[in-house]
Amino acid sequence: MTNILVTGATSGPGRPLVEKLRAAGHEVRAMSRTPGDGRATADLSSGAGLNAALTGAETVVHLATNRRKDLPDTERLLAAARAAGVAHLVFLSIVGVDRIPYAYYRDKAASEQAIAASGIPFTILRATQFHSFPGEVIAMLGGRLFVGGLKIQPIGVEDVATRLAELATGAPAGRVADIGGPEILEAHDILTRLQRAGRAKPRVLSIALPGKTFAAFTAGHHLAGLPGSGTQTFDEWLASGASK
Repeated sequence: MTNILVTGATSGPGRPLVEKLRAAGHEVRAMSRTPGDGRATADLSSGAGLNAALTGAETVVHLATNRRKDLPDTERLLAAARAAGVAHLVFLSIVGVDRIPYAYYRDKAASEQAIAASGIPFTILRATQFHSFPGEVIAMLGGRLFVGGLKIQPIGVEDVATRLAELATGAPAGRVADIGGPEILEAHDILTRLQRAGRAKPRVLSIALPGKTFAAFTAGHHLAGLPGSGTQTFDEWLASGASK
């Protein structure tokens, strides 16, 4: 049995990861800013509660993200983890963070570098975007626009959680092989499927964007390649009614 702390434990792959680890008999603390049953209450942005949350933790799985700039939070976690004697840190990153000049991706790459230089034995897993990502892009663009002209390899959060559970209960392995979903789909095809499922408005304008960032996505630097290790297809995710 391993004592494991999971940051970002209440969203994305965090929730199924906690369930899988507990089902396997591990002692798991789900870290969140919001108090709750079985949770360790702490805030990475301020460090409040972080030392207490890490007390006794052998392994930390770092999933928390503010979707803007994670490096300061990661550095805060690393300092507290070193002080707590953590023996293994597992970090979930994104495929292509070192090849796509997008600010959030640059920050993820910087977080990877900070982890590698921390002195804490580590494992870094890069995954492609979750199934919910295309819908989130549409919502971010006001519900009427969609970024077309590229391909997406969406992966289910359960599939990512399964791989994270394997890594968290194994030995530190450095950066491991990227993972992606079982299919690579055209953005327009995904939009059509979202519309059929009632998850996108009937009329959405597909746009292309200028600049190096969009060119890097168009070049496929965010794809893990096939065959992907994920098992859940985009249509299966839609049929499940899940939002993440």
